[in-house]
Amino acid sequence: MDYDIAGDSHVGSVRQSNQDRVEWRRSEDGRQALLVLADGMGGHQGGEIASQLAVASVLDSLLPSLSSYEVPEAATVRERLDAAFDLASMRIREEQGNDARLEKMGTTLLVAWIIDSTAFIGHIGDSRCYLISQAGPRCLTRDDTVVQNMIEDGSITEAEAPRVPFRNVLTRAVGASDDSMPSFRIQELAPGEGLLLCSDGLTGALPESHWPELIGSGPDAGDAVQALIEQSLENGAGDNVSVVLMMVKD
Repeated sequence: MDYDIAGDSHVGSVRQSNQDRVEWRRSEDGRQALLVLADGMGGHQGGEIASQLAVASVLDSLLPSLSSYEVPEAATVRERLDAAFDLASMRIREEQGNDARLEKMGTTLLVAWIIDSTAFIGHIGDSRCYLISQAGPRCLTRDDTVVQNMIEDGSITEAEAPRVPFRNVLTRAVGASDDSMPSFRIQELAPGEGLLLCSDGLTGALPESHWPELIGSGPDAGDAVQALIEQSLENGAGDNVSVVLMMVKD
């Protein structure tokens, strides 16, 4: 498989600091890719530290697997993703213990580990992973939020969700909840399809229906990422906007 990957993060139109972090890596043999996104919470300093620790923990935990020519089985991938999330939670907890000012910090964490044509996706929080295909973007993750719980129990409809004042309150976050076990999903990818990881700064400013035109506006993933972020900023993005896009080349 051949992957076209790009990512970027912008402070947005309103915020004074960027608490998002993104990273991505390819294996030397071209068979694997790793995409990571975190959106920190807990104040200016706390959010930045939490997202940095989470992303660094994932890289420390999983990059050795990308450097090996031995491709792991699905069960092993799940175990290693769980371990990466555990490491992120442990490091954030340790930092909280060292500085009382950081006790409320935490972060969303979204990881996509692609091996050949199979994507293994782990996440906690409300950062999202979308399948990008000719049929349009399709969300592959479930938001860990109070609002999502309310939608599922019938308290509100999806149309009412944007008007709920506490719509961004998380039910789970790395370092801020006892549960560090990520939600997990496997997704097969065909040539021409891809994955888009994003923070809620993108989804809050730019409707999914506008994405296909922007993703197709340039020759590569880098152009698509910049087009998505720029349009979000033009729409007055009220939060940090972060995107990682990976497309499987035809």
